[in-house]
Amino acid sequence: MWTWKIIYFSFRITCMEKKKHFNCLKESFGIDVFNEKAMREYLPREVVEELLDVVKNGRELKIELANQVAAGLKEWALNKGATHYSHWFQPLNGLTAEKHDSFLMIDDLTGEAIFEFSGRELIKGEPDASSFPNGGLRATFEARGYTMWDASSPAFIASNDGGKCLYIPTAFCSYHGDALDEKTPLLRSEAYLSEQALRVLQIFGDQDSKRVNLLIGPEQEYFLIEAEQLKKRKDIIYSGRTLFGAPSPKGQELDDHYFAAIRGKVAAYMDEVNQILWRLGIPAKTEHNEVAPSQHELAVIYAKANIAADQNQMVMRVLQRTAKKHGLICLLKEKPFAGVNGSGKHINFSLATDRGVNLFTPGQHVQENKQFLVFLAALLKACDEFAPLLRESVSSYNNDLRLGGHEAPPSVLSVFIGEALNSVVEEIINEKKALDALPSFLLTGTSVLPSLRKDNTDRNRTSPFAFTGNRFEFRMVGSALNISTPAMCIATALGYELKCFADYVDTQDDKKKAIDSWIKETLTAHSRIIFNGNGYADEWLLEAQKRGLPCIKDTYEAIDNVEKDQKIHSLFSVSGVLSNNELSSRLNIRYLSYANDGLIEAKAASHMVHKLFLPALHRAFAAFAKEKHHAKDTQFVPRHLDLSLSKISELIDETYEKLEILDADIARAKDLCGKELAFFVHDSIKFHLEEVRKPIDEAELLLMKDEWPIPSYGDLLFHVI
Repeated sequence: MWTWKIIYFSFRITCMEKKKHFNCLKESFGIDVFNEKAMREYLPREVVEELLDVVKNGRELKIELANQVAAGLKEWALNKGATHYSHWFQPLNGLTAEKHDSFLMIDDLTGEAIFEFSGRELIKGEPDASSFPNGGLRATFEARGYTMWDASSPAFIASNDGGKCLYIPTAFCSYHGDALDEKTPLLRSEAYLSEQALRVLQIFGDQDSKRVNLLIGPEQEYFLIEAEQLKKRKDIIYSGRTLFGAPSPKGQELDDHYFAAIRGKVAAYMDEVNQILWRLGIPAKTEHNEVAPSQHELAVIYAKANIAADQNQMVMRVLQRTAKKHGLICLLKEKPFAGVNGSGKHINFSLATDRGVNLFTPGQHVQENKQFLVFLAALLKACDEFAPLLRESVSSYNNDLRLGGHEAPPSVLSVFIGEALNSVVEEIINEKKALDALPSFLLTGTSVLPSLRKDNTDRNRTSPFAFTGNRFEFRMVGSALNISTPAMCIATALGYELKCFADYVDTQDDKKKAIDSWIKETLTAHSRIIFNGNGYADEWLLEAQKRGLPCIKDTYEAIDNVEKDQKIHSLFSVSGVLSNNELSSRLNIRYLSYANDGLIEAKAASHMVHKLFLPALHRAFAAFAKEKHHAKDTQFVPRHLDLSLSKISELIDETYEKLEILDADIARAKDLCGKELAFFVHDSIKFHLEEVRKPIDEAELLLMKDEWPIPSYGDLLFHVI
């Protein structure tokens, strides 16, 4: 009797504790964000309403309002334990930047310490901009830069391994107003896309929508390795990826890591990541093991593009900082290990009105949904006409290593729309009745399993740009990249094509006929961008060339194409998203980043070969020679000794030969700069870097484990438990 009572009450207590824990998790969501709930607690009601109106309708932010917001924001931050604030921004180096200022001030009359934070300090900051990339926008001696509060992205509090700081998302521009960051062009492109999309909606009779939002849900892939392994891997320390490494006996051949049970140490890490992100109001939704060993993914629920970009920067920061607490290292580079999957950051995106209508939802009868067909046709046209721009927006030295292999999409841009939607497109083009694009039911052949309604499309993992039912997925984006740039390019190109549609229809008397005509002509002219087949097939590359699609293989070629394409320059000029100077500066920075990435890897590789691998090979040669010498005394020299000595000697000679060429490249690079340096890295250094790797990786397979100076691929990929 008493035993059952004890069990019952123990069970009740356990349930209550679990309920309390879940309630705490629910209540903690967004607790470190100055969201509307926090605003209403720390600001007067009329101030909150005015600020929300500024954010929603883009009204002017007056200094009186800023002063009131700053006062409430300061009190909230101090109560949360933050002693400093920072204007947090995204300079053109692919990272985020921050300068911390304390709330502390000294009272002039009493000399006592006080805490102050004014509206002017909230709105504007003046970091030294001299050392941030500017691509020629400013002279070296012009150092001033301004950070400006982005009220549309909420402030938040983050811990810096101890102290707490109030982070205020800001834009960053030069003294003359040129954008020196990733955020400003994205904000411009969102406004431009919304303006043109509203024109289209008004043509279809929607007079109530006031804004159209680009919504983005990024999927972040990453690798985890044991921190202890990093100490001996100078290549990862310097470049973020392995430059050497023979394949391990087992890779991803068995597909046994994908969606497998998450291991204990990784599960604990993911749990802490989730809790930190939820407190920051970042809706981390999905986590799982990816295909490659030690590879994982985290996906976040959709948010407005600008907020999603800020959140993704924090996701990467939290992933890397939290890993260290668990004795792990989080690798975000696109191809940290040769021979297995690289890491991407797929951008899932859709368009939605401020009334919650998804503009990429086909509906049951797609042929009759002319509004959807206009947005679909405009996107296809944007992808076709501005393919070089979209290709360049995801280009980087490391993403070149990923695209086109191991589940990453090919570098040729195409759009997958699925069989059902494709039949509708062909019906419109050919004016022939096609099958209705309604999804069918999935039949499994057993009554135990339920009948499921199929999605509008299957999934094509080889497609760079895929329609997935009511959204598109841009799969070319690399895991380490800032999503602001590809999002900005998508928004600008799509906005421009919607503008072209609205401009055309506005000039026609018969609107219905004009809409039908534009849809048919646009789909006919740009159907070449549609490809629903296997993007990895050699036949597709030949077919893409026949269709006249640009086959841009790498980053250098991508930048060069955009630089020469006047249509792209005109796009940014007409839309007002980037001036000619701003676009040129970004291309210059891209050249420099590409060159620097290649040079850093070349120098790191040279250092490792000189300091680690050649000494190891010489030691191995000496050991084999000594063993052979002793064997001669027995008048029997094992054949493997002669073979080993010969092979090691051959590898040493080959390494010296190839290393000499690489070192000469490094020396020559000192006299080059800009585009010329980027071309040299592209044309020479990348090739010679791979050539040096070959004898080293071959030597790793010959030597004993304790003779090799760095952890192997097997050590790195299979030791996290």
